[in-house]
Amino acid sequence: MKTVEIYTTPFCGYCHAAKRLLSSKNVSFKEIDVSRDSELRQQMMARANGRHTVPQIFVEETHVGGYDELAALDRQGKLDPLLAG
Repeated sequence: MKTVEIYTTPFCGYCHAAKRLLSSKNVSFKEIDVSRDSELRQQMMARANGRHTVPQIFVEETHVGGYDELAALDRQGKLDPLLAG
């Protein structure tokens, strides 16, 4: 399984939805809370090509995007191959 990182904040519904989707696939992920750390948020924005909303999801170095993009990949049958190691 590839390394998955998800930038989140505690009260973000889309963050919780993304974590539920990944967990339902038994995917472990590193959660990075950017709610109180401006340096981490800047790092996220740099990696996400300026996107500042959460969640921002990465599989290895591939920027998936937010929850909507993650769910779309899953519906299209493209998420499992992306996650496969």
